[in-house]
Amino acid sequence: MERVPLTILKNLIHSEEYSRKVLPFVLPEYFEEKTDRVVFEEISTFLKDYDSLPTKEVLHIELEKRTDLSQDEFSLSEQLVSSLDKVDSEERWMLDTTEKWCKERAIYLALMESIKIADGQDDKQQPDAIPSILSDALAVGFDQHVGHDYIDDSKDRFAYYHRVENKTPFDLEYFNKITSGGLSDKTLNIALAGTGVGKSLFMCHVASSTLLQGKNVLYITLEMAEEKIAERIDANLLNVNIQEIADIPKSSFTKKIDRLAAKTSGKLIIKEYPTASAHCGHFRALLQELKLKKSFEPDIIFVDYLNICASSRYRSAVNVNSYSYVKAIAEELRGLAVEASVPIFSATQTTRSGFASSDPNLTDTSESFGLPATADLMFALVSTEDLEGLNQIMVKQLKNRYNDPTMNKRFVVGIDRAKMRLYDCEQSAQDDIVDDTEIVEYNKSEESKAKFNDFKF
Repeated sequence: MERVPLTILKNLIHSEEYSRKVLPFVLPEYFEEKTDRVVFEEISTFLKDYDSLPTKEVLHIELEKRTDLSQDEFSLSEQLVSSLDKVDSEERWMLDTTEKWCKERAIYLALMESIKIADGQDDKQQPDAIPSILSDALAVGFDQHVGHDYIDDSKDRFAYYHRVENKTPFDLEYFNKITSGGLSDKTLNIALAGTGVGKSLFMCHVASSTLLQGKNVLYITLEMAEEKIAERIDANLLNVNIQEIADIPKSSFTKKIDRLAAKTSGKLIIKEYPTASAHCGHFRALLQELKLKKSFEPDIIFVDYLNICASSRYRSAVNVNSYSYVKAIAEELRGLAVEASVPIFSATQTTRSGFASSDPNLTDTSESFGLPATADLMFALVSTEDLEGLNQIMVKQLKNRYNDPTMNKRFVVGIDRAKMRLYDCEQSAQDDIVDDTEIVEYNKSEESKAKFNDFKF
């Protein structure tokens, strides 16, 4: 049976359609034999430079120009080129075979690189990079999509507009408004707040309400113990003051849990990691373990909270600036959201100036402005003495890929810190919030519409 690399090389110089489809994905290092690699490099370079396939004669000439080959290597390369006769290979089979070979080679090379890193033979990369290296290799594949044809693909686009998107709704009216019905899968959603304002309370409440919807919830905590998170969720779901939970008789507590279990088909798993010790590689392994051991696949993941996660790319923030480090964590979390096809909800700290501000902005994001660039939804939680007196917390949109962020840019929700709950406020509370941005944006919009009055449809 003919070697796969040889069959690939033959098709590369005889089938232009095949070459243009596979060349973006085939790397020189995939070829184990140096002669295969040398000939592949010449084919690839010629196609890039001249936008056409080289003949065998051209390859012979190009090989003669090489000064980096020994006499034996040159002779073997010449023999290989001479053997590249045209073959009749079924195109789909050839594409599948090439893709499978690329994936196998990528995985093999990734394993070899990982072993070197683990043995300390690679001083440029840390062991924490191994999961990312292996993940990239496993993701190798041919993407044949060349773009959206605006006219020809209009029917598909119409169907996309009218699809029923899988959403995880809130039990809070204004959060459903700004997200057009809830959190979408494959998104990263971030709450920005200072210490003690209510980041964990907010996430515990959303986790509780999601559980009541019959959805599976995974809550990863790197700040508090599993039991403390469970205590907050108990206060929320059992409608009990958090300070009084320990005083509930066992029989009453059991009855409350039983009634709760009867209300939902969902499960809630809380997993604790030491601060700054876990990254997306650990979370990915946890998902696999939960699937195998508990047949549990989450519908949403909470990470409490982003800034105290580790990065799989970098050993620690000591070796890299905080901007790159936090940005890497955010990108890895969003990648996990896409991979697991779930929304991920997390939080981040404000800067010192942001902590004291009643009107935080994206610049108040602690340590990294790269974080908002990665998030799909980002909002600030604002607490002042006046708001606390009204049992309210203000929400300010900072970034929103779900909807127009100038609409309902600011709003308030009720907060019951004793029972770890949030609730909708009366409309009168929203009416008291003045946001000139909406008016300005509306006027701009009207001006923009006027520019298109001459268009006829």
